[in-house]
Amino acid sequence: MRNLTPLEARVLGVLVEKQHTVPDTYPLSVNALTAGCNQKTARFPVIEATEAEVMTAVDGLKGLSLVFEGSGSRVVKFEHNMGRVLGVPGQAVALLTVLMLRGPQTAAELRLNCERLHRFADISSVEGFLEELAAKDPPRVVKLARAPGSREARWAHLLCGEVAEASAAAMLDGNGGVSAGELAALKAEQTRLAAEVDALKALVHRMAGELGIEPQ
Repeated sequence: MRNLTPLEARVLGVLVEKQHTVPDTYPLSVNALTAGCNQKTARFPVIEATEAEVMTAVDGLKGLSLVFEGSGSRVVKFEHNMGRVLGVPGQAVALLTVLMLRGPQTAAELRLNCERLHRFADISSVEGFLEELAAKDPPRVVKLARAPGSREARWAHLLCGEVAEASAAAMLDGNGGVSAGELAALKAEQTRLAAEVDALKALVHRMAGELGIEPQ
């Protein structure tokens, strides 16, 4: 199987996640898929994909048999086939999903974040499945080098190809204890607020022009 694009990985992760968290709305329409991809919470990085981009990703995943169209609905909806295609159990699918949606994490973080997809008994069981995924041919996950000052190493998925060892694993320790996901959310909020300020400025200028006064 070829490497996935980042958006293909996001789409696949969203399908698995929503199957467990909102089963009444699964399979997902392209609109629901796009909303799931663009969530501001439980996502790293935060993105703004269009429906057209999501459909391109879906088509790519269909070509790999990782996604297929569901039946019995007037609206086209999509399901995943991840466990069967990758040949991994549900526990491993849960771990890969959380890694695709949230980026590199420690075994303890994965156990916590997988809670709604699969409840692992303890951290050692998480590590056991991660080690199995790392031993597959080709490997599906990799244990990143522990960043200076951090107590635990983080794991990353390899479905999109090799990862830079120092990327997200080092971010937590170099930003005053703020996680990579929190940084992404803060940046997205900053962008949103800046857009609101620009819109308000434009409104003030327009109103001032209509009233015939010079804006300060």
